[in-house]
Amino acid sequence: MAEVVLLIGLQACGKTTFYRSALVATHVLVSKDAMPRSARRREARLLRELTAALEAGRDVCVDNTQPSAAERAGVIAAARAAGARVVGHWWRPDLPLSLSRNAARAEPVPLVGVYAASARWEEPRLDEGFDELVEHDDREHP
Repeated sequence: MAEVVLLIGLQACGKTTFYRSALVATHVLVSKDAMPRSARRREARLLRELTAALEAGRDVCVDNTQPSAAERAGVIAAARAAGARVVGHWWRPDLPLSLSRNAARAEPVPLVGVYAASARWEEPRLDEGFDELVEHDDREHP
């Protein structure tokens, strides 16, 4: 059975670092951040890439903020439609830490994006369609 891992948390909380340290060898990365800035219909494109990877028999990691249940729903539905196991790895929001780490990035996310994700934050729940949820402390990654 294929697996879809959703990384859930504010920008600069450690999601991509976690992917690189724990999943890069086993899971294909699907992320809006990897799309060209000019890409249109980014959510539809992400779902197409996710579905194509699952159809190819690959495990997939979706690395986006996905702060609300509504924003996670499409990925979860696509994973379920493909018969995949769905695991959420999430980082409890620490806005000051995310802002500090974001400011240190070579290409920081605009502050409005970090604040907007924080304002939409909903703690993930198993009843959204997850098979498993794993909480991380965002201070565990530099």
